[in-house]
Amino acid sequence: MNDAAAADGDLIVRREGALGVIRLNRPKAINALSLEMSQGVDAALDRFENDPDVAVVLLEGAGERGLCAGGDIRGLWESSKVKGDLGKVFWRQEYIMNARIAKYPKPYVAFMDGLVMGGGVGLSAHGRHRVVTEKTKLAMPEVGLGFFPDVGGTYLLSRTPGELGTYFGLTGTTMNGPDAIYSKFADAVVPSAKLPTLREALTKVAPGASSAQIDRLIAGFATGEKAGPVAALQAKIDGWFARGRMEDIVAALQADGSDLALGTLKTLGEKSPRGMVVTLKLLRLGRATATLEECLVREYRAALEVFASDDFREGVRAAVIDKDRNPKWQPARIEDVTPEMVARYFVEIGADELTFPDSK
Repeated sequence: MNDAAAADGDLIVRREGALGVIRLNRPKAINALSLEMSQGVDAALDRFENDPDVAVVLLEGAGERGLCAGGDIRGLWESSKVKGDLGKVFWRQEYIMNARIAKYPKPYVAFMDGLVMGGGVGLSAHGRHRVVTEKTKLAMPEVGLGFFPDVGGTYLLSRTPGELGTYFGLTGTTMNGPDAIYSKFADAVVPSAKLPTLREALTKVAPGASSAQIDRLIAGFATGEKAGPVAALQAKIDGWFARGRMEDIVAALQADGSDLALGTLKTLGEKSPRGMVVTLKLLRLGRATATLEECLVREYRAALEVFASDDFREGVRAAVIDKDRNPKWQPARIEDVTPEMVARYFVEIGADELTFPDSK
């Protein structure tokens, strides 16, 4: 791939000194990730892994609004409506790439500036060096689309302090930069004004540089913040969300009755009941799962069931297509989500199971 050709499309891939740059280049769509972009990222990872002059890989987003607003939801919705196979193909490609990023042999830096949601989290939060800013707004809001936090989200969310991951996964609440560090989704806060200087420093790193050296380099630009507003709420959140059933979480919030509890209850009331029950089960299983790959295999099974579901089509319609923010969930109440409904998301899928290429 030559640099001129790579710069023409939705993805810019080029080497700048010792830095292999992957820039998501759909600023009008807040760099939403398409199948073709995901395949292009994979090709770029191949290229940079095999280039001895590339010491560090950098993921960044074009424009001022964010790194990546997630996957191409509209395209997935259109395919789901006609029983197409985009979900099957797109998520397979994406999840394998998420696992690859987590094990990438060269230092992988993500500039998580602005909006980082869904698929954008998958591209960044599995990396070794995750840089947030004062503009970062990180969220996994998939339950509001009749979906669940995927791209390894059930692995990341189940490893936060206490029940913060359960809270963020079920409510879709946004983290700021320090929240993301406290919740183990990021490593350092760097003021956005300093990103260009940090970026320039990364282009001058000697090939063969270790992750520890990159950590020290980034630390020289960082504010040192380690905890955002959510840390102060953790004791309350732990008390409400340390439950195995959605009904019990709702009951705990109702019993508390504080403004924060009632506000959280209202937020949950807007989400897909089925999506919440499935998400909670995935998070509890994720907590007992040793590897990201195992979580991704489970997520892939669940994603194929989501793709075929009316809740997903209705959630995307209400949020993205018609934008009336008034989804009609089926079923409409948590109490009516049956074990049989949930079981379908966890069934083994035979030849369609997600498998990972042997590590190079």
